[in-house]
Amino acid sequence: MAEDYYQTLGVSRQASDQEIRRAYRKLAMKHHPDRNEQDKDAEQKFKAAKQAYEVLSDPQKRAAYDQFGHDGFTSAGMGGGFNPGAAPGVQDFFSNAFEDIFGEDLFGGHARRSGRRTVRGRDIEYPVDLTLEEAAFGVEKNIRIASMQMCKRCNGNGAEPGSGKRTCGSCGGAGQVRMQQGFFSIQQTCPQCRGTGEVIERPCAKCGGGGRVRETRSLSVKIPAGVDERKHIRLSGEGEGGANGGSPGDLYIRVRIKPHEVFKREGHHLLVEVPILFTTAALGGEVEIPSLGGRLKLKIPAETQSGRQFRMRGKGMASLDGHPGDLICKVSVETPVHLTAKQKDLLREFDASLSGGKRRHTPQADNWIDGIRKFFDNLNLKL
Repeated sequence: MAEDYYQTLGVSRQASDQEIRRAYRKLAMKHHPDRNEQDKDAEQKFKAAKQAYEVLSDPQKRAAYDQFGHDGFTSAGMGGGFNPGAAPGVQDFFSNAFEDIFGEDLFGGHARRSGRRTVRGRDIEYPVDLTLEEAAFGVEKNIRIASMQMCKRCNGNGAEPGSGKRTCGSCGGAGQVRMQQGFFSIQQTCPQCRGTGEVIERPCAKCGGGGRVRETRSLSVKIPAGVDERKHIRLSGEGEGGANGGSPGDLYIRVRIKPHEVFKREGHHLLVEVPILFTTAALGGEVEIPSLGGRLKLKIPAETQSGRQFRMRGKGMASLDGHPGDLICKVSVETPVHLTAKQKDLLREFDASLSGGKRRHTPQADNWIDGIRKFFDNLNLKL
């Protein structure tokens, strides 16, 4: 699990923006690889501090992190914005970090104005439970989902209708301010406007200036016939709304199929256990079996053994590729119970009639008995 960003910078969750910047500058100077050539962990610590600062120095990202933790900052959720899982080039990474600290590119050139970055909305995963029949034939499900969406009152710009934004008085619209610290002239992100160069005159009464609000929406989701539990259904643009004009994320429907009382699913095939009378197994016959399409007839050949499987082609689950699975019927020979005295006498008579040729009538049982005898004979020899 990723380390908490506050712990990375060594500050409390109530830390001010100035305390966060101060902690970041201290760690960046301490762990810079050029100053720690013998310390292999220095580069990772430097990157971790940079990642934490990218989030905690931005009010919207910090608010999202406080609410959702690291889940709100996956590569899918942030789109083109900050991505802790990415692996940028070392030169670009350190250069960008030193721009924030000193206002100058470590590898030459001057700092770029940060501007107001657009942030792609977070992707959302939503589970939907289906019956086996719904998964087989397809269904339309209505869901309600709560997520952050663009504020309609201010159209996402954070300003109260009728007001606007003015150039930041602290940085003059540059998005950065210069500070003198010892021998260094440090240029950093403007704390007043967070690097945007603009200040909202009157924050939106609905979103508080964030540009997004939590909203519950109703959606109709079409589940295709033959959907598998291992699949996700992607609804483009139905995830969380983006920030600062960023594009919305996607919604992923995760299908969960409930256990069925009759069928067991294996991919596109369906398995069903069919109990049959021992007389049917011996003499053969026809039994009625269930399928998702209705009743079917299964022919049982004479001398069928318990556990034998019969495959009915194309009678299983529908599939997205248009090739339905099979229905696999496993027969189980049922021993009769609650016999009357007459029925028992008939069975004893029947059993006696087999005694003259048991090996011919019950080869599996006789072969098994022969194997057991050999086992005990060998065991006695060893003893």
